[in-house]
Amino acid sequence: MERKYLVDLENWLKNTRRKPLMVWGARQVGKTYLIKDIFAERFFPKKYIYVDCRTNQEFTDFCEKNVNAEKILNYLSLNNGVVIDKNVLLIFDEVQECLPIVTLMKYFCQDFPEIPIIETGSMVRIKIQRENRKRGLGNKNRFLFPVGKINQLTIYPMDFEEYLLNKNKVLFQSIKNSYAKGIPSSKEEHSKGLEEFFNYLLVGGMPEAVDAYLETGNYQESREVLKDLYDNYLSDMDLYQASPEAIVRSKKVFQTIYNQLNKESKNFKSTLIEKGAKGRAMESPIDWLILSNLVVKSSLVKEKVTIPLINSDESLFRLYLSDIGMFSYQSGVNGTTFLDNKTRNTLSGIFFENYVANELTSHGIPLFYWKGKGSSEFEFIIETKSSIIPIDVKKNKGPLNSLERFKDHNSLALAIKISQNNFGFDSKTKVLTIPFYDVFMLCEDISKGEINCVKNIL
Repeated sequence: MERKYLVDLENWLKNTRRKPLMVWGARQVGKTYLIKDIFAERFFPKKYIYVDCRTNQEFTDFCEKNVNAEKILNYLSLNNGVVIDKNVLLIFDEVQECLPIVTLMKYFCQDFPEIPIIETGSMVRIKIQRENRKRGLGNKNRFLFPVGKINQLTIYPMDFEEYLLNKNKVLFQSIKNSYAKGIPSSKEEHSKGLEEFFNYLLVGGMPEAVDAYLETGNYQESREVLKDLYDNYLSDMDLYQASPEAIVRSKKVFQTIYNQLNKESKNFKSTLIEKGAKGRAMESPIDWLILSNLVVKSSLVKEKVTIPLINSDESLFRLYLSDIGMFSYQSGVNGTTFLDNKTRNTLSGIFFENYVANELTSHGIPLFYWKGKGSSEFEFIIETKSSIIPIDVKKNKGPLNSLERFKDHNSLALAIKISQNNFGFDSKTKVLTIPFYDVFMLCEDISKGEINCVKNIL
């Protein structure tokens, strides 16, 4: 399958000032597949060395005893019968299991900058092992994170762009062309785009689940994969927590994201996790889940908005699961609901909200939501080069009821409504309507600082 991160890897490789690259991401989001099976095979065919630090105990033991970049290169060269130079890619996978190789990134950068090196790992596990070593637990060798000596890339589950690119390239290109021109999709394109979008809500973006669906055409196959991945995430929490209480709380936070969002306020409440619990008790479990890239956090902005966007109240926030397929699975909603035109309208709006949160996150856009007086709110609020833009996420047609309240406190250049409606722009209200399947292109514009499709309309 194609992944959009291949472009990032190509740009890294071409950069004359590149440093060793650290690739982060939750388990099973496709880090190894991307680096080894796509990037290495295409750009370094038969000229790369792959080391799995989880299974290659001999290499890990050698690194523990020889924290020296030159010795590691000699070891790999002899073991693989390859002269390691600028034409050989080194891949170190699951580096949280071999912290010396993380430390050595500094020395690879300083002494062997010409050799392309990629490491993949879990940020949370590296952080935990780092803290353990500070406390004198486990191996007491000093662990230094190579600050300033690495490039970094975070991998997320496949967003809708990647899903559609692999599922239907013709439709993918067609809706991209319409968006770029600032015109609605044709009736057929719009209908097909929504169909694929609802399929994506069910399947999600975990590569194994997407692959199972694309290969078999069977939604149940992908749901079985999601079930296994979901259970594996929960089991993984037993291994990397500080206490039994933290394990229980992390699991409960993760398992109740749907229920938290399904409340009227949608804000996270500690008492839904544990009766009488204070917010402080949940800080560590939530931080762990965020650092693990299992959940994403949206912060509150109240009434008058200032740049840069900052949290107005640290006690109020919302949490989303990092994959919409996981979210749909956790909800317990019957899968056929996503596939039937009649029953789709019964879906809660939080499915669409979690989807947009994932799309924004995968494009590196911080999550904020806006609350005004009374019940007025926007699910998301974003910052561009020139303005603050509120985003309303709706299932169906309808006005932006909070727009006037927002304008009571803030100037408005543009507001965005994301829904099942086709692309359109109302010059009087300054409301841009974006269909669900166009969100990835909107996010690309936001990440560049300007909404280009509006320019094309005007």
